[in-house]
Amino acid sequence: MDGIRILIADDHPLVREGLRRVLEMDPQIKVVGEVGDGQGAINKTRILDPDVILMDLKMPGTDGIEASRVIRREFPEIRVIILTIADDDDMLEVIRAGASGYLLKDVEPGELLKAIHTVYEGRPAFHPIVTSRLLGEYNRLSMPVRKDDEISMLTEREKEVLSLIAQGESNKSIAHKLFISEKTVKNHITSIFRKLKVADRTQAAIFAIKKRMVEV
Repeated sequence: MDGIRILIADDHPLVREGLRRVLEMDPQIKVVGEVGDGQGAINKTRILDPDVILMDLKMPGTDGIEASRVIRREFPEIRVIILTIADDDDMLEVIRAGASGYLLKDVEPGELLKAIHTVYEGRPAFHPIVTSRLLGEYNRLSMPVRKDDEISMLTEREKEVLSLIAQGESNKSIAHKLFISEKTVKNHITSIFRKLKVADRTQAAIFAIKKRMVEV
């Protein structure tokens, strides 16, 4: 393994330098490029093919949300972690854009490194404050439950898998806990995504939180 390939996108050179120094603390992480705006992130992604992008939310021109949306549409396997100064930005748009993580810039170095490994393994990584705010936003915007509520379309096993996804479990861990193969887990996840009309594990996890399938 060559390491987790990281692209840093932030319009402040000092922030980029600080992030690079933090990432250099982990021998399994390799910074492959730095850019100062969203369009640059899109262009560099097409050239460098990173595994994870650390994306500033507020940048001139193309912002982090739009850049994430374009990148995730073209490269669904690439993970994006949004970094922002405050926790009052439009988090729902971040989720819709396909971001796998949402962290505040005052995050501790160890937590940032942990988040990178988490999203690289296909699991979401959100700051606890952000998770609580997301739940509040979903509750505020929730429509009355319909008779054809999406949960009713899931099998009992799919509900178990979805709950474990929302708890941040990997496919391997889910397979171990439910005594099924990883291939079966992947099949369940594919079915869950299709039935819930979500694009990835992050959106599925947020759905589970919204429906109170897990405790936050």
